[in-house]
Amino acid sequence: MNIRNIIGGAILASTVVLGSPARAADIVIGVGPWATINATAHVLQQVIEQYFGLTVALQYGNNPTLFAGMDRGTIQIDPEVWLPDQGNLQHLYVDKKKTVVMDKHAVIGFQGICVDKAHAEKYHISTVFDLTNPKIATVFDVSGNGRGDMWIGVPGWESTNIERIRAKSYGYDQTMNLNQSDETVAYAALGNAIRTGKPWLGFCDSPHYIFAEFKNDIVVLKEPPYDESKWHVKQPSEDPSWLQDSSAPTAWPPVHLNLDYSKSLEKTHPELLPLVRNFALNTDVVSGFAYALVVQKQDPTAFAKDWVTKNKHLVMNWLSK
Repeated sequence: MNIRNIIGGAILASTVVLGSPARAADIVIGVGPWATINATAHVLQQVIEQYFGLTVALQYGNNPTLFAGMDRGTIQIDPEVWLPDQGNLQHLYVDKKKTVVMDKHAVIGFQGICVDKAHAEKYHISTVFDLTNPKIATVFDVSGNGRGDMWIGVPGWESTNIERIRAKSYGYDQTMNLNQSDETVAYAALGNAIRTGKPWLGFCDSPHYIFAEFKNDIVVLKEPPYDESKWHVKQPSEDPSWLQDSSAPTAWPPVHLNLDYSKSLEKTHPELLPLVRNFALNTDVVSGFAYALVVQKQDPTAFAKDWVTKNKHLVMNWLSK
């Protein structure tokens, strides 16, 4: 998201244009590098092609690229904007420039820190404050340098930067190596750790397939509830001293996943407005999307075609004016 990064077969097998706007397509849907947005983009592609007879291309890009495309009108839809993670982009393009519009129907999720259940129970690890204990930290010392190893996200994710802020704010940046890597690598390590009885600690979010695949084997660490008065987060694009100037010693605020679309769509393809304004999914459905693509390794296009056929009643609700 999250921001999230599953580039691999699930995305590369799709109709994706890398680096430049898709040519000869009526509609371009932006695809960020994570599984749930990939599946959702394919579902929207099928709906638009089947019900409106328009050609749809998928364009891969990071979050700033997708928002800039919607700002220019070269990308019409971003199916999954994670808030507050992408709040700086949302503020610029939706609130300030007003070139991007947010659908009001949100998928509700959460973000936090997870640990494998076996080691959480063995060492009585229940809160993020336990991670500041050097003895607890060494339980997760995979690199052998005396500090714990935890995965905080993919390089370039807004949430990864926020997890660095949260680690500093709670104090476990002093006991932990804050590792960044591809999400597929991190969660493959989680699966291997569970199967072999090894420790694993890292960032987790929902909707996500790990809660379908490992729901009985992972624990979310407790934190103080979100407190807006204590949540002061900046991104590198906003402040060169973003880490020093930020503080977030509480849980994440509630997470919302919204569809955003280019304001230009209102003039170029007004027939799509009921779809982008009514589009709504729930957490279980979106987690199932990721599970199908990542765990079951279903082809995204085939999955989307089948899902749209089986959920015609929901699609018709989206299309109603």
